[in-house]
Amino acid sequence: MSDFKENNSNVNTQEFIIEGAGCASCVGKIETALKQVPGVKSAAMNFALRTVTVTGNVAATQLIQAIESVGYNAKSAQNSSDKELLDEKEIAEQKYYQKLIIQMWIGLGLGVPLMVYSLMGGPMTVNSPLERGIWLFIGLLCAAVMFFAGKHFYVGAYKSLVNHSANMDTLIALGTGTAWLYSIVVVLNPLMVPEMARHVYFEATAMIIGLINLGLALEVKARGRTSEAIKRLIGLQAKTARVIRDQQEIDIAIEQVLLNDFVRVRPGEKIPVDGIVFEGATTIDESMLTGEPMPVKKTSADEVVAGAINKSGTIVFKATRVGKDTALAQIIKMVKRAQNSKPPIGRLADIISAYFVPVIMIIAIVSAMTWLNFGPEPSVAFAVISATTVLIIACPCALGLATPMSVMVGVGKAAEAGVLIRNGEALQTSSKITTMVLDKTGTITLGAPKVTDIVVVNDMNENTILAIVSSLEAGSEHPLAQAIVESASEKNLTLAKVDDFKALAGRGVQGIVNGDRLFFGNEMLMLEQGVALTQEMIARAQQLARAAKTPMYFAINANLAAIIAVADPIKDDSVSAIQRLQDNGIRVVMLTGDNQLTAKAVAEKVGIKEFFAEVLPEDKSTKIAELQAQGEIVGMTGDGINDAPALALANVGFAIGTGTDVAIESADVTLMRGSLHGLADAIAVSKATLRNIKQNLFGAFIYNAAGVPFAAGILYPFFGLLLSPVIAGAAMAFSSLTVVSNANRLRFFKAQEH
Repeated sequence: MSDFKENNSNVNTQEFIIEGAGCASCVGKIETALKQVPGVKSAAMNFALRTVTVTGNVAATQLIQAIESVGYNAKSAQNSSDKELLDEKEIAEQKYYQKLIIQMWIGLGLGVPLMVYSLMGGPMTVNSPLERGIWLFIGLLCAAVMFFAGKHFYVGAYKSLVNHSANMDTLIALGTGTAWLYSIVVVLNPLMVPEMARHVYFEATAMIIGLINLGLALEVKARGRTSEAIKRLIGLQAKTARVIRDQQEIDIAIEQVLLNDFVRVRPGEKIPVDGIVFEGATTIDESMLTGEPMPVKKTSADEVVAGAINKSGTIVFKATRVGKDTALAQIIKMVKRAQNSKPPIGRLADIISAYFVPVIMIIAIVSAMTWLNFGPEPSVAFAVISATTVLIIACPCALGLATPMSVMVGVGKAAEAGVLIRNGEALQTSSKITTMVLDKTGTITLGAPKVTDIVVVNDMNENTILAIVSSLEAGSEHPLAQAIVESASEKNLTLAKVDDFKALAGRGVQGIVNGDRLFFGNEMLMLEQGVALTQEMIARAQQLARAAKTPMYFAINANLAAIIAVADPIKDDSVSAIQRLQDNGIRVVMLTGDNQLTAKAVAEKVGIKEFFAEVLPEDKSTKIAELQAQGEIVGMTGDGINDAPALALANVGFAIGTGTDVAIESADVTLMRGSLHGLADAIAVSKATLRNIKQNLFGAFIYNAAGVPFAAGILYPFFGLLLSPVIAGAAMAFSSLTVVSNANRLRFFKAQEH
């Protein structure tokens, strides 16, 4: 696995834990307040986690002040490790859960007996001094319930009022407050209302507070399960490392390991930090990082990564990345960031929530006025019931949870399959891909080519040719060049000094060795340099190309000297992975700088009908643009530096994690193993997550929208039915639980079908 680093230069990202956010409308207020702070580039809140991530060079104190100015509390999460933060959050959530359960019992402790009394036919009216005394006592008990079990709703509503806004707390406070206030007026001065309307609703206030606290408690409990992916990744980190210092082996805390320390790892132990094997050989299980089930052999000079498990031998390796620079730490950071991000569909919930609460308040007033003016007696009681029920049933808790819960679980599932998704937009767009463009070398093939043929034109020795060409290619990073250099190394050939070396993009290389000007590359380069190619040599090159080998011409002083053919084996699972993409209705296109015949041979072997060959690096992005102009949603998969522009231009860029840092930084999705099955896995997870989000949004919004007319009393003229505020409270509380439970279904989704 290559270096895995995020491109975070000159960007300061801070995370804060938010207290007091009750619904989706809170998200918009907090994000807006933060974005108005000078220097803030972006602010994204994850309502499910109750955290906000802010990008920009601004002091934490300024950001906390901005959050507090709109009525919420915040504390920085910057100085804590991922594990400390998660542990702290779990402890806080457990305390919050226990508090909510106590508040639920306080509310239901009064509400349930009153509800049972009402259902058994007990009068809930005030018509005598005795009844007034009893109900006054119960009203005071209800006030105590409102204070001890529902105080957070009223405080939240007050903060929103002060900041000229409204949220879930506003609706709950208005609903329960109206029911209690009406009831206490009836008790204190029953003559103010008609005799038929002298009904008290203390049970509704107590029950609603109890049920909503129950819903919040169940939500907190279910919400904790969505962090399992992060917990597992954090759990991969070793706690200690055995380092060799002053020729002695000592066990130290992982935080104390330094760069260039020599670390010993025995069978069954976790690799504590990233490094290069210095001594020994073993097999290592990297499945939790890459999704690759087979253990990988590691010997001297091979790379090992933190979190992997040493299976067999003992090794000593040199630490190359420690602390927050390890691949595992970067993966955790990327997964957390992706879980906090918001796909475009999620912004729909924010827009709806911004207008939803004020609209509901207007509907509640209109409903009450309609009952007062046109309703049957007792019209005042009916007005109170309808207004209270509308306010309670419309609380948009579920709407705020719909997107972030699914994103958290979906990104986590992708990480388990070795697929790292950079942001919510990539997660959403991946589900819509219609065309997948694949680079050939290192993507469809292993990217570990070998020299297979050397066809000499004159009497020169094969080893002499190989030594000269290897000298020339030693300065190139292209995989085919590396194959030639390795072939010379295996034969212990001596390399010569090269002057005036120049890489010619998409064509080959040139240089001077011992006074001779050398050219090595494709037919295009030979034609440019005036090198004569005989029909016999062209036919020989074509024959090699048809065998899925890449033939390259070598010329000395404008005279053809040899053809060297290199073959790059196709990955074992490329055929099945490409078939899987095609079975899902995705058009698969191969893009390569290789010659037409070789490209055709490889395409035929893997079942790709459409390919572009001899494409220069700068033209790869042009091909992507051409496909997009045809109306295609294009995914681009590559592993090399020359793929970076195309990866960046594609609707979704997929980088092979075994490739270069530049490719990884340009991509939206990183496949931590070399298999193309990761593409199908990423798309499958993306589709499942988007489907889940749509289900959640539909369920939450339709529930709220459909419930309002019934709460307002639309059924009364036809069936004599009026929804009880208590039923509205129960429905509202359990709607959030439904959304969270539906999101958690994603945890059982299996992305890998191969």
